[in-house]
Amino acid sequence: MDLLHDLEWRGITYQQTDAEGLSKLLSSESISIYCGIDPTADSMHIGHLLPFLTLRRFQNHGHRPLVLVGGATGLIGDPSGKSEERKLQTVEAIQHNAASIRNQLESIFDFEGENGAVMVNNYDWIGSMDVVTFLRDYGKHVGVNYMLAKDTIASRLETGISFTEFTYTILQAMDFNHLYNNYNCKLQIGGSDQWGNITTGLELIRRTHEEETKAFGFTIPLVTKADGTKFGKTESGAIWLDPEKTSPYEFYQFWINTADADVVKYLKYFTFLSHEVIDELAQSVETEAHLRKAQKTLAEEMTKLIHGEEALNQAIKITEALFSGEIKALSAAEMKQGFKDVPSFEQSKDQEVGLIDLLVEAKISSSKRQAREDVGNGAIYINGDRVTDLQYVVEEKDMIEGQFTIIRRGKKKYYMVTFV
Repeated sequence: MDLLHDLEWRGITYQQTDAEGLSKLLSSESISIYCGIDPTADSMHIGHLLPFLTLRRFQNHGHRPLVLVGGATGLIGDPSGKSEERKLQTVEAIQHNAASIRNQLESIFDFEGENGAVMVNNYDWIGSMDVVTFLRDYGKHVGVNYMLAKDTIASRLETGISFTEFTYTILQAMDFNHLYNNYNCKLQIGGSDQWGNITTGLELIRRTHEEETKAFGFTIPLVTKADGTKFGKTESGAIWLDPEKTSPYEFYQFWINTADADVVKYLKYFTFLSHEVIDELAQSVETEAHLRKAQKTLAEEMTKLIHGEEALNQAIKITEALFSGEIKALSAAEMKQGFKDVPSFEQSKDQEVGLIDLLVEAKISSSKRQAREDVGNGAIYINGDRVTDLQYVVEEKDMIEGQFTIIRRGKKKYYMVTFV
């Protein structure tokens, strides 16, 4: 199956400017293809993944991916349909964010070889441009009526849009034009919300070249969840690719908790597994959903791709230890990952504290009477070991690496006591 048919099978194709022409081009020559990201944060999140993983599929078929980091457009903003314009950032912050994103892209793309990925920054060709050049060489080619017809701009007219954000679509069109001229870039891919910007780029390429040009646009669908909630969001916030923001264990847990209604779609979207393997996993969802084979495979594939084999093994180890209650098998660093979001309480290292008092002070038990019942009934565990002694004193031997103690009440309620 060729690339475009594979993308259709995976449900990744949303809009194309010329499907037949693109198919002929891809089968006749290797081209450069670009997808952009504005470095408004120092990490990507999983909402950024599908366009870049789609770009990687093109690389796997011999084409060269260009990852455009919007060092210039990131300073401007984007008329994305939101009522509020984004907070403008400094050049230094944008450049720092771009460097951080570059490191994350190395887990997705191969930057070596004949069709190795190239990261480009539009600040290099837009940052020093004066206003006269902008108006003379580019502004005159894009009509105001043409821009007003774009949904992303039209939707903002009533609530208000600055001239700065109004010009964003021209700046992005300049990107496509620059890459067309300098990198043989004949295709831009992006999310469905980028259709207007992509077609403006195609219009600018057509208007600024005397010879016949042939460039293409391709968009992918918005990732949705079957229950209507937003993909990539949890109670604790976005799922980041930076392991300091979202640990590999949390990353793994996000994917393994995918609903049955979504898991096959996500396997198609996000993994590079074959059609045959995905079909088998889809059958497993239908006939043996309780085994959650599809979810485990999805979590393993995604964690390994973004964080590597070692981090995947660590995430599985933490998951298994928490499920079995054998948390002593974990290192302090692994415990911090696994118990990052559990309720916590600070206790002085210099002050001995009885277990009953600690349970009440840390709000693990509602009263001293309840605490005594919990301990007496065997419902309290310290670092995985059951404690039934009502006179038990929590001391240095209970502190993992001298830092914290994990207390469990019942089967699944965990608490972290940090000693300061």
